[in-house]
Parts: sequence; structure tokens; C-alpha cells
Amino acid sequence: MNKTALITGINGQDGSYLAEFLDNKGYTIWGTVKRNSVAENQTARLDDNLFSKLNLEYADLNDLSSLIRVIQLSQPDEIYNLAAQSHVRISFDQPIYTAQTTGIGTLKLLEAVRLTKPDAKIYQASSSEMFGNSIDEDGYQRETTPLHPVSPYGCAKVFSYNICRNYRNSYNMFISNGILFNHESPRRGTNFVTNKVVKAAVQIKYGLKNELALGNLDATRDWGHAEDFVEAMWLMLQQDKPGDFVCATGNSHSVRELCEYVFNKLGLNYKDYVKVDPKYFRAEELHDLKGDSSKLRQLGWKPKHNFVSLLDDMINYWSVKYIK
Repeated sequence: MNKTALITGINGQDGSYLAEFLDNKGYTIWGTVKRNSVAENQTARLDDNLFSKLNLEYADLNDLSSLIRVIQLSQPDEIYNLAAQSHVRISFDQPIYTAQTTGIGTLKLLEAVRLTKPDAKIYQASSSEMFGNSIDEDGYQRETTPLHPVSPYGCAKVFSYNICRNYRNSYNMFISNGILFNHESPRRGTNFVTNKVVKAAVQIKYGLKNELALGNLDATRDWGHAEDFVEAMWLMLQQDKPGDFVCATGNSHSVRELCEYVFNKLGLNYKDYVKVDPKYFRAEELHDLKGDSSKLRQLGWKPKHNFVSLLDDMINYWSVKYIK
């Protein structure tokens, strides 16, 4: 049977990869985009061949009526809620907007689904930022690790996570939380540290930039590839019962290691170009993230990329772009 999926935030990194993945599986795909004053930015991540197959509608997580409208139009079997204000550092500058969009926006979507298409399966993009500095004794975070967020973004995601669990239990709705650790790609926004580092290093390599300013170089993260993580999202909705699943590679690296690898790959020494700027530090730092995805792997998920292949993919993308 041909399934129909609705992806909120389809024009983001995860949304674009998920749309490609679902298209390969024969889905009819609907997506929401938020109006932007620069129209060209709306669909820049979506492949031209795929774009012609998509059903795109303007909608906003802050606008309940727009969510009801697009659900009534699309009648989806599966809904992937990927839209959010997703930048942790910026959430300190825009805490109220982050709470409204990333937190209350999820509640509005759940209400829209409950009222119009309660049998749809829902994937909620939860985040490792919910854990904050809470770590189990073995150094990992998993589904049972206490949630102690240290940013407005993390707090908003905890609300979303819990309201999804509440609606799942209260209304017998199929809602699965994917607790995704950091996942990157060439499509990642360049204000996120991985793509910020890679793009700047390539620019420095070709004489287009002189230095790179970063914050905490000692923070460690469990970085995976977005291509692998969208498969995990889909897998969660193919199960008979909903649940909560950590999605992570199980390996962590520091921002310093990230810089060292990328600059070395380009024949440079990061110490000659990377400067620490206090303005990029968070008001409260999250020091270490490393996920245990054993529960998800029981569903058959296994990442195809590692830290090196992820960064090589990003380096190749920016190198080709600037060679041109």
C-alpha cells in the first residue's frame, strides 16, 4: 500500500534527507515550510528532481489553524515533526520564541492530529540536549538517564518529549520520541559547529578567510550522519507499538578533535587559525554527550557512517564548492 507522510520542517537538513529516503520507498510526501522573506532559501536543500514530486504547504507550529489545514489536506499515515528553533546557543538569545516553537508548537501539532487524524503515526524529534550534564556511571546517556537540560532549547525539548508521552498514554495515539544525538551533513547550517569548522577550514585553505572563532573546544559530542538518522526515524514508525529510542553512534569526540582532523586533512594546523572567543560560550555549558542506542539497534538500525567518513563528506562538499 502506498503510504502518505507529512514532514514538518521538510526544508531543513533532516527533512530533506528524510524526504529523499521516503521517496525511494514510494511514499506520497507532503511537507510544511515556514514563510521566509527570501524565497530562494525555502527549498535550497531539496533536490530539483524530488521537488517536483513534493506537496508543499505553508504552515507554522505556532499557528494551530495552519496545522489542521495541512493535516486535513494530506491525510497522512505518518507524521514526522522535525520543525523547531533548533540552535542551542541561539535559544539563550530567543528563549521565549524557542519555548513557543520547539515546545508549545509540538503540543499544537498533537492537538491538530488528535482532532483531525488521530490514527496517524507520529515521530517526534527529541534531542540529546534534554539530558544536559546527566550521565550514567558508564559514561553514556540512554532512555532511562534523568533529564536535566541546561539550555532553553533543551527545556523546550523536554516539554515536547513529555507531552508526547502524555498524549500517547492519554489518547492511545502512536507517538514515538527519537532522542537523537548530534547528526550532521553538508546540509547542516553553517552556524552549527561541524559545518562552521569545515567551511571555514576550506576557506582558509583557499585564502578566503584568515581565522576561525569558536567557543568551548573541550566539549565532546556524539556526532553521526543525518542520512543514517532519518532511517532510524522511519524505523520507529514501522513498529507495532510506539516508544522512546536513543539514536547515537556511541562514540564521542571533542570540538578540538574535530578541528584537528579537518585542518589536518587540508594540510593545515588548526592551532594557527582557531581562536577561542568567549561570546560563543553558552550561559551554562553542556560538557559531554555520548549515546547508547542498544534499544534502537534491536530494531535493525546500524549507522553506515563514522566520525571520519562524516567529516570527509563535508570536506569534499565545501572543497568542490570553492574549487569552482
